[in-house]
Amino acid sequence: MQIKIEKLNKVYHGNVHALNNLSLEIPNGMFGLLGPNGAGKTTLMRILAGILQPTDGSIRVGEYDASTEHGRQSIQNILGYLPQELGVYPDLSAQEFLDYVALLKGLRDPKARKQRVEQLLEMVALKHVANRKLKTYSGGMKRRAGIAQALLNDPKFLIVDEPTAGLDPEERIRFRNLLSDLAGERTVLLSTHIVEDIAQTCSNIAMMKAGQNIFQGTVFEMLQHTQGHVWNITTTDKTRPEGNFTIVSTIHMQNSSQYRVVGTPDAHYQATPAEPGLEDGYVWFMQQTEQQG
Repeated sequence: MQIKIEKLNKVYHGNVHALNNLSLEIPNGMFGLLGPNGAGKTTLMRILAGILQPTDGSIRVGEYDASTEHGRQSIQNILGYLPQELGVYPDLSAQEFLDYVALLKGLRDPKARKQRVEQLLEMVALKHVANRKLKTYSGGMKRRAGIAQALLNDPKFLIVDEPTAGLDPEERIRFRNLLSDLAGERTVLLSTHIVEDIAQTCSNIAMMKAGQNIFQGTVFEMLQHTQGHVWNITTTDKTRPEGNFTIVSTIHMQNSSQYRVVGTPDAHYQATPAEPGLEDGYVWFMQQTEQQG
């Protein structure tokens, strides 16, 4: 299922432009949306989920036009949404919480509802703690309960907003693997500022800044754009190199320091070229938009 967004704007009171003529095409499978905090990612997610209305612009999800009442209702029926902050009922168990949300989503048949809840609890590895209250869950367990509620209606389009923020490395890996498995059957839009999550799960990506789309393509294409702009600088003193570049990592050794930089270091640094990664590409595109601005 393809999602097509054209010239989307969202202007809040005070003439604050959260989205500014945003155009984006999201293909089937796992799609990563990168950008710093304040880039407009959450506003876009909330518009796609039907929580906010855009100021103007158009959205099509598959065959449905979000500008019509029929289209919005049809999109809601095929949509699953895990917001950045999921409101849960702390005194409910995961079983009770999912049963309640399933009722809200129209799963009226008790037997079918119970079967769907149990199936999802097993899918997200919470079946063994299904009767524990949500307030006793770790952050990662709550996020897994959140993805379970988003899947209750077996959505064709799944939106997840900053799903691994605040999770420990083991939970982040588990959650990323779960999302990758889900993407085989549907379109999954993963919005995050954590570059590693995109690098490990998505081949198609877009990057947002200040409400605009500054890149869309594959990870390979982004790395091609960044080729020739990533360098290693080695120094034998404690002075940090400075110039028309951004330092992305530093390794201090016994008699020297190595800096990985993105940009254009001066010749006297005798920098050696390095193969770019997705984080380097992110930094490079952010640099370019700042210089153009």
